[in-house]
Amino acid sequence: MNERVVITGMGIICPLAHDVETLWQAILTGKSGAAETTIFDASTFPTTFGAEVKDYDYTKFTKNPQLHSHGNRGSVFVVGATAQACAQAGIDVETDNPSDGIDRTRLGIYLGAGEGSVDNDVFFAAIAEGWDAGKNEMDWDRWAQVAFGRMDPMRELEQEPNMPAAHIAMLTGARGPTRSCLTACAASTQAVGEATMLIRKGDADVMIAGGAHSMIHPLGVTGFNRLTAISTRNDSPETASRPFTASRDGFILGEGAAALILESLSSAKKRGVEILAEVIGYGSSSDAFRVTDMHEEGRGAAQAMTAALTDAGISYKDVDYINTHGTSTAENDSIETKAIKAVFKENAKNTPASSVKSMLGHLIGAAGAAELITCVLAIRDNIAPPTMNLNDPDPALDLDYVPNEPRKMPVNVVINESFGFGGQNNVVIIKRWS
Repeated sequence: MNERVVITGMGIICPLAHDVETLWQAILTGKSGAAETTIFDASTFPTTFGAEVKDYDYTKFTKNPQLHSHGNRGSVFVVGATAQACAQAGIDVETDNPSDGIDRTRLGIYLGAGEGSVDNDVFFAAIAEGWDAGKNEMDWDRWAQVAFGRMDPMRELEQEPNMPAAHIAMLTGARGPTRSCLTACAASTQAVGEATMLIRKGDADVMIAGGAHSMIHPLGVTGFNRLTAISTRNDSPETASRPFTASRDGFILGEGAAALILESLSSAKKRGVEILAEVIGYGSSSDAFRVTDMHEEGRGAAQAMTAALTDAGISYKDVDYINTHGTSTAENDSIETKAIKAVFKENAKNTPASSVKSMLGHLIGAAGAAELITCVLAIRDNIAPPTMNLNDPDPALDLDYVPNEPRKMPVNVVINESFGFGGQNNVVIIKRWS
């Protein structure tokens, strides 16, 4: 089988909004999701800000909140995102007798989902109480006693990256193929791409695909600070993410969840639901280079883009807009630009390519799916979203990055790029449905 795959629903919980339309208006007006960190006391960290999801109440999205009460941040975010996407796609949730025309054994889930955070207060208390100062070593028996006595087993279970998918299954009754991947920042784009392949092959009629992640916790921020990957521009969080500029110094760490309903064309037509866009291409590759560095010439990124174009059966000349990975790090922005030039050749400088991370922050495992939602909206409204804070262009980076203002233009075919630590590269292409 080679089913065509379309998008019939979208949902988002992110630093800028708790719904898709509010997100889009925030993007078009250049709003930033960055502010001082409140999830924990980050005042002594090199970076004291992030892009947090604020004022979110998952109970508004479910009739059975007790089922999700122990969920990690990613899990409860994706409950809201999935409920929104299902509502738009006409998929019933939280019912034993769905009337939406979907066989639950052919309704699947594919998430790029990150691990939940440890129970930091208990974890570090156990370390402190287990430290034997006299011997200058850890008393692991004491550590285990404290941890066993205080840790919540459900919170520990929720550290597993498959748990957000389990919460979606409880919400929707989905009993079809279920997958979780954690390919760093490329995870949810991989989820969308591989969910598309499952539908094409006939293994599912409908897939709930997307991502969920939160790394705004002491260990997460420490790790990214040690990697010098996140900005330390503490005096101006709103302008800290500045992709493709000369003054870029790292990304803003964000969190959230995004869900898209992918459906075979035959299923969508049979159910009579609105089609938002069509997924036409997917490409995946590895740099096979270094754990934290992209290959200097962007060979993996270029290979993934080329594979996606081949899968879509189109030329680079057919692409109207590129949604870049655009992290605002010195390495990514320069190498991604090289990769675009390698693939788009003479069209590279004439194809608008912007980064919504300049406003949204970097949602890590959820980034690709969240950004794909903005691609669907770009097609719907014929608008290329801007790269904000692009006030001092890097003279070595000379593409059309749509600086500071959204651009009204024909948008029919969009390529969405995601590249992750470890050299993971995933690219999805969508087009206007007609």
